Amino acid sequence: MEIVGWRALSLLALLASILVLYIKTPSKQMEINSDCSLLPYDHYWISSKRIVTPQGVITGAVEVKGGIIVSVVQGDDLQGSFSRAHVVDYGDAVIMPGLIDVHAHLDEPGRVEWEGFYSGTKAAAAGGITTLIDMPLNSFPSTVSEETLRLKVEATEKKIYVDVGFWGGLVPENAFNTSALQGLLNAGALGLKSFMCPSGINDFPMTNSTHIKEGLYVLAKYNRPLLIHAEIVLDSEMKVEMNDGGSDARSYATYLKTRPPSWEEAAIRELQEAMQDTKFGGRAEGAHVHIVHLSDAKASLHLIKDAKSSGASVTVETCPHYLAFAAEEIADGDTRFKCAPPIRDAVNRQKLWEALMEQHIDMLSSDHSPSVPDLKLFDEGDFLKAWGGISSLQLATWWSERPAKLSGQIHKGAIVRGNHADLVVWEPEVEFELDENHKTYHKHPTISPYMGMRLSGKVLATFVRGNIVYGRGKHAPEACGVPILAK
Repeated sequence: MEIVGWRALSLLALLASILVLYIKTPSKQMEINSDCSLLPYDHYWISSKRIVTPQGVITGAVEVKGGIIVSVVQGDDLQGSFSRAHVVDYGDAVIMPGLIDVHAHLDEPGRVEWEGFYSGTKAAAAGGITTLIDMPLNSFPSTVSEETLRLKVEATEKKIYVDVGFWGGLVPENAFNTSALQGLLNAGALGLKSFMCPSGINDFPMTNSTHIKEGLYVLAKYNRPLLIHAEIVLDSEMKVEMNDGGSDARSYATYLKTRPPSWEEAAIRELQEAMQDTKFGGRAEGAHVHIVHLSDAKASLHLIKDAKSSGASVTVETCPHYLAFAAEEIADGDTRFKCAPPIRDAVNRQKLWEALMEQHIDMLSSDHSPSVPDLKLFDEGDFLKAWGGISSLQLATWWSERPAKLSGQIHKGAIVRGNHADLVVWEPEVEFELDENHKTYHKHPTISPYMGMRLSGKVLATFVRGNIVYGRGKHAPEACGVPILAK
């Protein structure tokens, strides 16, 4: 597969190997005794010749104190600025805002054998991700009420290496119950998520456009988003019959036919009225529609562009696996690549890249959706029966600023004074083989389609609220991430 060059600044590769940091130690400075960080200082500077700021890439240094960015200075000779604080010099490595993944399934409580907060956030930290927003399904119970959100927050205790927020679920049972939705949002859900097709999870049924409108009317009062899996099952005859003798369930092409681009297009067409309600003066003004994991770069994307141009409050994400892989490259029986919507052909992949670079696609998310290996049916290689989901949390998202805005994180997503010191340091030019000799932190790394690939981008260190939670190829002794609840 062709390795994308400098534009990979927004698409970090997976893990980091051991790095011996070049640390300059000035005068004595008070150390802190904390197992939350690999760097035992409360006040320090980090410097580099490539720091990504809202004003551009600069040579300079970032001052951190008490977990907050307190200053950003530009220049080559900064010794006079450092005063008595500790300094870590990263040389030519890139320092950029920590990555925010708004679409991850961490599966806890209830399905920790699939992933879990501990392993999932360790993987995130190793990939430069400093904030995860957890989806409301694949855990058990699904997060569709104030009580189930409380259970999820309790499950994070002493297990999260990065900050973790939570989307609530919009399902038929709560869509018309305003008090239930308000209770979920008042409890701290950052927004809601719904499916327009069967989710595959029994306690997370699909919604229609009427449910979605009702959800948007409630969200408008909170200025929070509704994330939507936009596929509609158009025709039951599209399902491939196993006994018709003409289709091979081991062939990826067979699976691809069962979820055509028209499913995405139909869903987004049905959302047009709901999206128009988010316009200035509309009934749902203040709410926001976010289309998750767009796969179709043709008609579906054009409909989203039209909605945006009309003034509707709409954003859209795609995922690294849609940008990295193509349908015609997927081998028979390799169910690691099964996801929904599906990975489409190489022409579509190129159009997604173009849309991303032209700002028509707003951001990336991992849609990290693991399972136990048995559910992937590797022995059978049956694409029609295997669990759909791509395990890819150690990939990065498209920048940081837009995911921060979507999730309401006003103190994250940019290297500016007053923000959380959520930072990632990495070397975009370094290439490595992701194989069995490379340390990974997912609970089930063998189900990831990225295994066996040559990747570019090496994470050297990940800072969360000023703590180095990952560096030198290891994690901090304790998991000290913070659950994020909307207020």
